[in-house]
Amino acid sequence: MKCNIGKTDRMIRILLGIVIVILGFYFQSWWGLVGLVPLLTAAFRWCPLYVPLNVSTDETDAQ
Repeated sequence: MKCNIGKTDRMIRILLGIVIVILGFYFQSWWGLVGLVPLLTAAFRWCPLYVPLNVSTDETDAQ
């Protein structure tokens, strides 16, 4: 898997994931698990949705 998530994209995903997980706990909803998706994609620096769209926000990626 080639990294396709840049620094800014990664930070946004981390913040968004944390907010979604916290709101899930606060409202006692299983929807908080959705917050794991942006957290995992940020951790692996790879987004499967970017592959078919041929998108990369990684600055080091020279396409």
